[in-house]
Amino acid sequence: MRITGGRKKIRIGDLLVEAGAITEEELQEALAYQKENGGRIGNVIMELGFISQELLITVLTTQMGIDYIELKACKLDEDLLKQVPENLVNKYKAIPIGYDENNPNILRVAMVDPMDLNAIDDIGIATNTQVEPLLAMEDDVMEAIGKYYGNAQAMEAAEQYRKEMQENGVNDADEEALNEDIENSPIVLLVKQIIEGGVRQRASDIHIEPLESSVRVRYRIDGALKHVMTYDIGLLAGISARIKIIGGMDIAEKRKPQDGRITIMVDRREYDVRVSILPTVYGEKTVMRLTSKDGLTKPKSALGFGPKELKVFDGILSNPHGIILVTGPTGSGKSTTLYTSLSELNTEDVNIITVEDPVEANIDGINQVQVNVKAEMTFAAALRSILRQDPDIIMIGEIRDSETAQIAVQAAITGHLVVSTLHTNSAASTVTRIIDMGIEPYVAGDALVGVIAQRLVRRLCSSCKQARLAEPEEKKILGVKPEDMDDDVIIYEPVGCPLCGDTGYAGRIGVYEMMPVSKELQAVISKGATADVIEKQALKEGMLTLKMGAAQHVLNGITSISEMKKITYGTGDEY
Repeated sequence: MRITGGRKKIRIGDLLVEAGAITEEELQEALAYQKENGGRIGNVIMELGFISQELLITVLTTQMGIDYIELKACKLDEDLLKQVPENLVNKYKAIPIGYDENNPNILRVAMVDPMDLNAIDDIGIATNTQVEPLLAMEDDVMEAIGKYYGNAQAMEAAEQYRKEMQENGVNDADEEALNEDIENSPIVLLVKQIIEGGVRQRASDIHIEPLESSVRVRYRIDGALKHVMTYDIGLLAGISARIKIIGGMDIAEKRKPQDGRITIMVDRREYDVRVSILPTVYGEKTVMRLTSKDGLTKPKSALGFGPKELKVFDGILSNPHGIILVTGPTGSGKSTTLYTSLSELNTEDVNIITVEDPVEANIDGINQVQVNVKAEMTFAAALRSILRQDPDIIMIGEIRDSETAQIAVQAAITGHLVVSTLHTNSAASTVTRIIDMGIEPYVAGDALVGVIAQRLVRRLCSSCKQARLAEPEEKKILGVKPEDMDDDVIIYEPVGCPLCGDTGYAGRIGVYEMMPVSKELQAVISKGATADVIEKQALKEGMLTLKMGAAQHVLNGITSISEMKKITYGTGDEY
């Protein structure tokens, strides 16, 4: 059914100017930017900082007389999605969310541009309904399309590829020839869907694993692996070949591990994909690590520091020279903390040089060097050259051996500020690790200015978390004083809703143990003290342990006690 009447296409930019939300000059600047870089005008105006998302939604809904829909909070009916042809969904960035409660002839459709009359007409004709447009944010619509239609598209491509293989009667001998022609294969679409799906579901890693008779795809979301898709084992060769092509790897090599790199644009944001391929008994397993080019450089406020931690962090960074170490296991957010530190220190009057393996994000104004073992550009070799480049601040991706540690310490003592990472469990054990690497205790005490140990815990979904009273054992774990044990302590549990993908969690937050090296602590380190003695002194000076930081997040309702238990050890008896 068509909507008729005095219809006129209204442009969103003009609406915003009419409402006084932006000026005509800002609109013209946004249009010029849009012409050069593409994208929808509403998004461009937000990107340029002329308007916030909240104000954009308020103005548009008021001016257009339509409602806004929070797509993430909707559970969409798969049968309903089939009513609107997929080509229209992709063409108009519009997704059906349900029928009007009072009138089953009215279809409610979430649209990026609810003023697009052609879209309303086409969807109305295709579904034989009257379309009620609702405003939705483009990122949300694209995520929903990827989530609900992406799997179907990927399965279709997989099926098509399997048929082609059968029709061509491909065996292993012909596989190489097929790989040459892989660019034109549906596998291209399949791999694209897998990567885009990962990006849209906020995955940090994508695992493509060969099992005995199938290929399993899993996404690591907020630190936990989630199974998303299973394909026929016959697709493995095609998927691996495609990833090798775009990752710049050797397509013929199947017996050795390989590493590669892909840069991909998803929803107008650039992502860096680090690829690792490992031969297993059933075939090659691929793991892709996704990082947004601008995702690593966060403002300090986004790291999850409390007011006290922020003060200590600023204090550590204000040292003119010495070593600052960030420590924690893989995937604990060390790189993000390092890049945030560098962004804080990055002013015109300092020369910052980094040595990384690999360079994870490009920062304007910083000289970044990539380690290349084949060209004999190791951490140690790069560091020696860097010291002749008149640096003020040096960032070392990771201190892996005693040679790198020696040069780093030397640089710190001779007046440079060195920032680096190390894999240890706590701030105090980092000091003993440096000494184990062959650095004399008195030199380590002199060089170190601060150690930050960190972990990540999942944030509870704010829309479905449930409050309950803590049990005595849990109060003990949370460090409640014995005299306060009878008081009620409220903690929160994960539940699960459409907004958080039924996990009960959405996003992650850092937990920190910050140890600035004071004169007293320096004296303790210089004597070659054990980690326990160092920790005791740091605690006396007011250091909060990882356990205390995690407990604070639980008491503040940010995370659950089960997440706290994952990152801390012991049962709280030490309190």
